[in-house]
Amino acid sequence: MNASHQGEWVLIRHIGRLAGGGLLAATALLAVSASTLEAGAQQQVPAAPPESPAAPAQSQAPSAPAPTAAPVFPKPDPKNFTASGPSKEEINAFLNASWGYDTDRIWEVEAILKTPIEGLSKVIVYISEKNAKDNKPQPFLFWAMPDGKHIIAGEDVYPFGDKPYAAYRAEVQQRADGPYRGSADKTLELAEFADFQCPHCKDAQANMEKLIADFPKAHIVFQNYPLERIHPQAKLAAEYGACVAKLGGSNAFFQFAGATFEGQDGLNTADGAQLTLNSAVTKAGLDPAKVEACAKTPATSDEVEKSVKLAEDLNINSTPTLVVNGRQVPIAGVPYDTLKKIIEWQEKLDGIAQ
Repeated sequence: MNASHQGEWVLIRHIGRLAGGGLLAATALLAVSASTLEAGAQQQVPAAPPESPAAPAQSQAPSAPAPTAAPVFPKPDPKNFTASGPSKEEINAFLNASWGYDTDRIWEVEAILKTPIEGLSKVIVYISEKNAKDNKPQPFLFWAMPDGKHIIAGEDVYPFGDKPYAAYRAEVQQRADGPYRGSADKTLELAEFADFQCPHCKDAQANMEKLIADFPKAHIVFQNYPLERIHPQAKLAAEYGACVAKLGGSNAFFQFAGATFEGQDGLNTADGAQLTLNSAVTKAGLDPAKVEACAKTPATSDEVEKSVKLAEDLNINSTPTLVVNGRQVPIAGVPYDTLKKIIEWQEKLDGIAQ
């Protein structure tokens, strides 16, 4: 099979997956630039191409930096707009929803091309940054699907539209029922999908505490997502957490969660996990024997699996992931200021008074 046929087969495979799996079979849109993510973190929204490496430093004393010239995009050729859809306006609305939180990022739609596959369009966008040292625009290519609701970038499928996260938002509002802090109202919902044995989840807790202070009107909910293939004790910890929430409420759960993350190294063995979890239960003010008995019940296992199923239906494949009104943000390594900007931007898109 030649290269062009291989590419066509990938597209056909994705079209078939959409037809059979519906919206929740698609990966959600990336919220942050690739440069802000640690290796291995989930990419959800097509990231802008990285900047070129900076020039080597001069041996002489540094002088004042020269003003950065504005990027010059190639002039779009009308001959490169052969597809009937999506329109340039629709693409710009989609990119604004995805990247508008970053006021330094700029782009220009250069081509919307018809393809041999009915309804499938090839889109080329040039991207740059206002203050980049190397302001040469970089091309970003994606394929707009015939349904008008999805795109393919690389080998992943993403929601498309001026409100690409709306369906995910409704799904999370309906199904995310874990312990929460903040408001009972879900107008602004921040759903944290986390694994008690995940080091990045432990590291993310400092930022989660800041979010509670900075967004007092938010409904900040914890959803268990134990990745058992790499964290053998994670499900047990999740079951304990579910029982602490059931027996002691949300306040007890977050005391338990804080103590479990603090003692995370103890989860590396089965015996250590039992001691660590019982200690965390005690710190939450509950009886370890009662919580252990609850954790062993099929109902508790089913409750954890229900949360896992929600994560899988949303196609979340790494922890920690924060879902901001449907917008998935893999928060490992994301600076807090960036995370805050994304949430504020999503509030604006959703018409929420700040």
